[in-house]
Amino acid sequence: MENGAAPTAQAVIVAIDGPAGTGKSSTSKAVAAQLGLSYLDTGAQYRAITWWMVTNGIDIDDPSAIAAVTGKPEIVSGTDPAEPTITVDGVDVAGPIRTQEVSSKVSAVSAVPEVRARITELQRAVAAGAERGIVVEGRDIGTTVLPDADVKVFLTASPEARAARRSGELKGADVNATREALIKRDAADSSRKTSPLAKADDAVEVDTTELTLAQVIECVVTLVEEKRAGK
Repeated sequence: MENGAAPTAQAVIVAIDGPAGTGKSSTSKAVAAQLGLSYLDTGAQYRAITWWMVTNGIDIDDPSAIAAVTGKPEIVSGTDPAEPTITVDGVDVAGPIRTQEVSSKVSAVSAVPEVRARITELQRAVAAGAERGIVVEGRDIGTTVLPDADVKVFLTASPEARAARRSGELKGADVNATREALIKRDAADSSRKTSPLAKADDAVEVDTTELTLAQVIECVVTLVEEKRAGK
């Protein structure tokens, strides 16, 4: 019965924000897969444009140099939650954008207003084109990119828990160094003038410190299903 009803379910837009290491990506992908929605990792888009800047020798410390070439790279995001892809000018950059070099520079590039305007436009276009709905994860989705999202979730966790998860992902990384890097990045992203990392007033905050990934996924899926039922 339920499966037969699925195609008539209204497209739902789900915004999942929060700092790094809170389980955003794993949660967002699983929720999208479970509910048959598209998925967009907006952080990957910022990483992609940062990778392009680094690869092309743009001075990351010069916002005007970054702004001048922001329109050049063609960034395309594949939105299948089982296999999300990202290309820049036709090149698969899913691996290269996760390097430490890109990670250390993404906050500086992301802070440039022209970069945010360009990527935000890209994100809105992807969301608008998702026929069944989409789960969009990032840092300013519920506040700036998609303020009219049907469901907004803000994930948090203690710095210690986030560092442990992150260093688990970055094989062999030093937990303390990872924790310091996360705190530094949060500070940069929370204090930037253009679309800072912030919780939307109407977002549901979920502290994932003591929760398993399955519990977080279940929590978000329930929120979306309640929203759909109420539509």
